[in-house]
Amino acid sequence: MEKKKSRINKYIAEAGVCSRREADKLIEQGFVTINGSFAAAGDRVDEKDVVMVRGKRISAGQPKIVLAYYKKVGITCTERDLYAKKTVIQDLNYPVRVTYAGRLDKDSEGLLLMTNDGSLIQGLMRAANYHEKEYIVKVQEEITSDFIEAMSKPMYLPELEKTTRACKVEKLGKYTFSIILTQGMNRQIRRMCQELGFHVKRLKRIRIADVTLGNLKPGEYRRLTEEELEILHKRTGTKGEENESGKQN
Repeated sequence: MEKKKSRINKYIAEAGVCSRREADKLIEQGFVTINGSFAAAGDRVDEKDVVMVRGKRISAGQPKIVLAYYKKVGITCTERDLYAKKTVIQDLNYPVRVTYAGRLDKDSEGLLLMTNDGSLIQGLMRAANYHEKEYIVKVQEEITSDFIEAMSKPMYLPELEKTTRACKVEKLGKYTFSIILTQGMNRQIRRMCQELGFHVKRLKRIRIADVTLGNLKPGEYRRLTEEELEILHKRTGTKGEENESGKQN
């Protein structure tokens, strides 16, 4: 039985190049070809077709890889940026093409999940899934009980014109607290602190869902274990039969 063809944006996402939305932009900008011709939104392909993105052939049928990676401060979460000193792709320098499932801003550090599994990326990015992301934050000002209470409640952010979900916040020290988010607004924690007159000095993500940063040092990565992958796929409603797991690199 012949395998059903996939929409071109889905095929690109499943090859781990980027999200479907970003794939649509690449197609619109003329960076994608199918069998030598420029791709159009809605085109369908399979492994028999020669799909190229920015002149490089991609394949959605390659073994799936998921990495836990410690992003350093100063590294930019982007595929390509002429103004970025160094991107996560360059810093990771992994032999198989992978991309990030959720961002961390340039000034922040900590856990990123890097993968070529497009379905997993979509599952993790879906805000409705309420995946927890945990951070350790250090601020310039002394932390008060009023600050912890305000950070815990839904907060309207004027710059984004959005209201945050309630968060789990705990004071860890005079200037340090932990916070667990279930959404991913742009620079959310920094904006929340700013609304309360606090300034972030250091922001580190230590957990995404059930995957933790553990003993990784800045710039290091490891392959997720079979158990971690199984839980992650169960939480995101994605299939993990084709995924490869491995030992720590």
